[in-house]
Amino acid sequence: MTGDMFRNLLDPAILFFVFGVLAGAVRSNLEVPPAIVKFCSLYLLIALGLKGGASLASGGLPMAGALALLAAVIMAAAVPAYSFLLLRRRANPYDAAAVAATYGSVSAVTFIVAQQFLTSQGEPFGGYMTVAMVLMESPAIIMAVMLASYVRLRDHTGQQPHNTPAALSMRKVLHEAFTDGGHLLLIGALVIGFVTGEQGQQIMQPFTVDIFKGILAFFLLDMGLLVARQLRDSQAPLTPFLVGFALLMPLVNATVAFGLAAILGLSRGDAVLLAVLSGSASYIVVPAIVRYAIPEARPGVYFTMSLGITFPFNILAGIPLYYAVSGWLWS
Repeated sequence: MTGDMFRNLLDPAILFFVFGVLAGAVRSNLEVPPAIVKFCSLYLLIALGLKGGASLASGGLPMAGALALLAAVIMAAAVPAYSFLLLRRRANPYDAAAVAATYGSVSAVTFIVAQQFLTSQGEPFGGYMTVAMVLMESPAIIMAVMLASYVRLRDHTGQQPHNTPAALSMRKVLHEAFTDGGHLLLIGALVIGFVTGEQGQQIMQPFTVDIFKGILAFFLLDMGLLVARQLRDSQAPLTPFLVGFALLMPLVNATVAFGLAAILGLSRGDAVLLAVLSGSASYIVVPAIVRYAIPEARPGVYFTMSLGITFPFNILAGIPLYYAVSGWLWS
């Protein structure tokens, strides 16, 4: 495991992330222009979707793929449910619902880095795992709104505060979840990759393959700066329990995912990606929706936990750790 972790840390893209954290920690004025960051984000989603779609077009959806998608749906429903049951004992119930949603969803960047890591290890995985990521994006949002409604109903006042959406439209939440720009682009790229197949992949290779690593490094540089800034400027103090949750819950979720993958007979590569998805936390789509869906929750709590703690943990240590554990289980 130590060797895998060392090789991961020597990856240029990962080193740019570490450099970004260090630059942000010393309050450097280094910054990546927002327009370029937006471009990098959209580029990565396009490349990921096209690759997954082309892989589906060439190999179809085998039984192993269908089982992987089933496992993804199960984890997407289970993680926010048991996370909330654990969090509500030690945290504000609205914060608990928001954090449960954040950890029930996924991080596309963590998934991309995991794919790059598996490729460097020569470990195959199915293109259908990109579909699994799409399937895991939105259920947590729905679960969060339901949990928040449950908490409001149990509020001892029996009334909604004036600044709380008493009759929050589930239709509006679903619309926001499924039409979010990044999420929609990923689905569109997946469909286009599937329709154009191998021919489309060859045409797009100079754009989506040859420069992919460089764009990823540039994006992770900005992510490192953002992580340092969030940890430095967050106004919501995290309790030791919440810090421990942000560090340990990825391991718990990954363990549950490995168990499910073993039961369903998934391959090692697919199992690792399922563990990565289950152990990651959303820091873009879900926080943006939860901000208005659960206004009682503190963004400084769930955003700092997902971006400031869980994201760097997974990028630097979690991915090689999950891969090492899978070696013992799939030996």
